[in-house]
Amino acid sequence: MLSFMNSRRWFQGAAVCLLALIMLGADSNNRFGRLGHQMMCVCGCGQILLECNHVGCPDSDRMIGELRNQLASGTGDTAVLNWFSAKYGPTVLAAPIRGGFDNAAWIAPAAVFLLAIVGTGVLISIWRKRTGPRAALAGMPASDTPQQDSLRDRIRRETEY
Repeated sequence: MLSFMNSRRWFQGAAVCLLALIMLGADSNNRFGRLGHQMMCVCGCGQILLECNHVGCPDSDRMIGELRNQLASGTGDTAVLNWFSAKYGPTVLAAPIRGGFDNAAWIAPAAVFLLAIVGTGVLISIWRKRTGPRAALAGMPASDTPQQDSLRDRIRRETEY
């Protein structure tokens, strides 16, 4: 009786392990879903390919079929994305592929932002170094000149109620 219980527990443990391997194993739909979410539908709706939900979309079913065919042929992820990019143009990709010239799409916004910050700093420092009326008045003696007194009197008269 004891050996029967032991073998039964081993069988249950093996069944649980097998079930876990099946449930956690590599799923071909996982790759399909990952690649389908990296592409845009070309019908003009602006939605991700696998999430295009408008009725009667003329392109999403065809593109999903093409994606299934590309995955069935055994090509790599980058090759599939390049194939779609060659057929529909680079706008079919939700995000540019990392590598080659497409790195510019990732680097350019950060570079422009940094250049704008540096340019703003340079512009502010140039504006501070400019000589203007303040610099001329700063060099004057502390005593008021007759022109300043007449200007103050005029301002007081014009701003009184």
